[in-house]
Amino acid sequence: MARKDKEASVKELEKKLKESKSLVLTDYIGLNVTEMTELRAKLREAGVDYKVVKNTLAKIAAENSNLSEINDFFRGPTAIAFGIEDVVSPAKIIDNFAKEHEILEIKGGYLNGEVIGIDKVKSLAEIPSRDILLAQVLAGMQAPISGLVNVLSGNMRNLVSVLSQIKDQKE
Repeated sequence: MARKDKEASVKELEKKLKESKSLVLTDYIGLNVTEMTELRAKLREAGVDYKVVKNTLAKIAAENSNLSEINDFFRGPTAIAFGIEDVVSPAKIIDNFAKEHEILEIKGGYLNGEVIGIDKVKSLAEIPSRDILLAQVLAGMQAPISGLVNVLSGNMRNLVSVLSQIKDQKE
């Protein structure tokens, strides 16, 4: 690889590292082309970029991005899933894929300025997606309002029922 290509690669990695809300680092060795294509397609659907990196260039990019804490993960074949839009998606997709294809190994990750181990990546994968969490919050907000409406309408129903009984008695 020519020096200019290496510099461009480091700049691109720096940019992605700075933009990412979360990172999941994997060892992809043993995956065939079909499996790797399938993984990339799943990640791309969720807006996650998955890039095989050269360790020496990745270390330089991490140093330049003030993420030197992740340099320990750059041993052996390494690929990084960049969670730019959603924090949970990279971990969720890679964890599910690793369950189906045991050869894919999760090395660790990075989240909110902190290096996270395999266990934390897997627990992050268990968090519901953003859409589901928003729906749960909305349902929680609607529950008290629905209860209030039911209580108020119950009083109105009782009033109408009493008035109807009084009318029946007078007839």
